[in-house]
Amino acid sequence: MKESKEIKGSVAHIESFGLVDGPGIRTVVFLNGCMLRCLFCHNPEMFKRGTDNYTPEELFQKIIRNKPYFARNNGGVTFSGGEPLLQCEFVTQTCRLLKQEDIHIALDTAGVSNDNYDELLNLVDLVIFDIKAIDQEGYQKMTSQPIDLSLKFLEKCQSLNKKMWLRQVIVPNINDNIEYIEKLVDFIKPLKNIEKVELLPYHTMAIEKYKTLNIPYPLKDTLDMNIEKCKELENILRSKINCR
Repeated sequence: MKESKEIKGSVAHIESFGLVDGPGIRTVVFLNGCMLRCLFCHNPEMFKRGTDNYTPEELFQKIIRNKPYFARNNGGVTFSGGEPLLQCEFVTQTCRLLKQEDIHIALDTAGVSNDNYDELLNLVDLVIFDIKAIDQEGYQKMTSQPIDLSLKFLEKCQSLNKKMWLRQVIVPNINDNIEYIEKLVDFIKPLKNIEKVELLPYHTMAIEKYKTLNIPYPLKDTLDMNIEKCKELENILRSKINCR
């Protein structure tokens, strides 16, 4: 009988005490590989999958060391990237082990994958959904990919009644205006189970990464987003959708 192939994943790095990628203190697992090429991406080193360096059991054993901190702070584990859905089987198997320990699981994703992620979503407690743009033209310009897979994933989350946080990066001269915020309101309003909405200010801190990797920086003439203006736009957005 032929033995089944051992599943391994490509992990870029692990942050032991994350405070922003889900509730409480969290272990954040950043996975390599992404189909998108977002203009504002600050993790270009994760574009490619790279070396497979963990089995689900090995990753679980590393994560479980922090369980005492999860229990005291209502935290857990967040899978991020890159795009974690591109390593769906690896993440799913790891989540099965985590659920045996009753650990809260969040998935930070743009929803862009052709894999079957139904089982994974059933194991996940929270989806942190990255909105890149809200229509086909804008999404293509922002990511170099069509919006279809992202919308399909969002629809699946809605059908499963998944709790969700929504995030949108705000970039000067692209979406930092009231007109875009109004359209974003229309995009979000029909969605259910939205616990939180965040607008994240674009920054240029990744420029040196691009230079090191010899990759052209997409927004070389764009300055950092003004933090106060971003907060004002976020307040307007939240006031219109009644969400924290």
